[in-house]
Amino acid sequence: MPDQDGNHRGNFLAALLRRGAPMLATAPIDLADEPTDPAAAQGLARFRHLNRRGGRVERDGLLLRAARYIALVPLLYRVLAVPGAFAAFVAGGEQGLLPVLLVAVCSVGLNVFGVVWLLRSTVFNERRAARLLGLDVLFTVAAHLFVAATVPPAAFEAAFAVPGKHLLGGVALFTLLLGVLWGGALALTAFPLQLAGAWLNVGRFDPEAALGGLGQLAGVLLTATGALILLGMGTRLALAHGIRAGRQAERAVQHRRLHDTVLQTLEAMALQDDPEQLRRMAGAQAGELRTLLESAEGGSGRPLGEKLGALAAEVAREGLRAQVVVAELDDEALSEVRQLAVRDAVREALRNTRKHAHTDKVVVRVEERDGGLTTIVRDHGAGFSQESRPPGFGISESIKARLAEVGGSARVESAPGAGTRVTLWVPF
Repeated sequence: MPDQDGNHRGNFLAALLRRGAPMLATAPIDLADEPTDPAAAQGLARFRHLNRRGGRVERDGLLLRAARYIALVPLLYRVLAVPGAFAAFVAGGEQGLLPVLLVAVCSVGLNVFGVVWLLRSTVFNERRAARLLGLDVLFTVAAHLFVAATVPPAAFEAAFAVPGKHLLGGVALFTLLLGVLWGGALALTAFPLQLAGAWLNVGRFDPEAALGGLGQLAGVLLTATGALILLGMGTRLALAHGIRAGRQAERAVQHRRLHDTVLQTLEAMALQDDPEQLRRMAGAQAGELRTLLESAEGGSGRPLGEKLGALAAEVAREGLRAQVVVAELDDEALSEVRQLAVRDAVREALRNTRKHAHTDKVVVRVEERDGGLTTIVRDHGAGFSQESRPPGFGISESIKARLAEVGGSARVESAPGAGTRVTLWVPF
């Protein structure tokens, strides 16, 4: 349970065994990096880190929807096992076929309904799920008693195995969805059911036979518990990897933004002697940073041509004249994320031109090509040797990595005295 600050304390494994699959939907916000540390470590050490439950958590709707599918395994088991037990009953030539057939049909129908209900695309309703589980328990008890009261004593054992398969699946279902205590409690009902069934069928209790059936139920309970542990720890490890990757990606984004905005502007200001120009550059940079802080979209909603036009006006204040040529484009065909990636990559290419090309003119051309959008930034400046000058952070991260993140690509071509050509491509 969370405390007043929304923090969860205690042991994740204990909570998983106590509450079942819904615990998988509690996503830790600040799970430590130790479980995904690539360095060699003992398995028990990683397990302990994964098992720590402290820190703030959020109930994740996607994880909750995914966790419900664990119930498909016991439901499908019963869809196959109950008809199998009925077929064995028929093959034995026993009497009392009709009541056993009725129980088998109802069991399969109930489980098929459960499978269809789980696979719906609608929001998962926990209250309705609880009612369905309650109905399942009532059917399990009623099916055992009905079979015991209607079949001949000679057919009792074989007939009782048909609702018994339903009970086995129910133990696994309750263990996975509600926890080990609920699964164990359902398993223990087999003993009084067996006693009641024997009394209804032959008029006497048979404790020895009732105890004999508990071994199979205990095996199912242990198997379901092991599956729950493996699923829980696997999900926990996947979350740890995702959180670690997200942190690394966020750091890369922050480094890229600092490089493309503050660092570039500071370097440009260092080259300026005009106080008025310095004030304009500082004001423009302050406005850009404010936009980034106030909205992660940074200019969302405007067509790509307008974004690039605003970018040309921005670099013009720094002394670079950029001619933007945009063919007729379907802006709706290119997502906002890819438009922003193109814009920011072009910004980096323009600033590289201003710093290194020794020219104040550059052409930016945008056109549709090869199932996507191609943007070419071309200058006729000094150029550079790609063999003797490895790509720096700007080309590697601010251009190539940024385009790769949205499924695109970037190519830089340059030679001394021949200028530089940067070709960006993103798919529609």
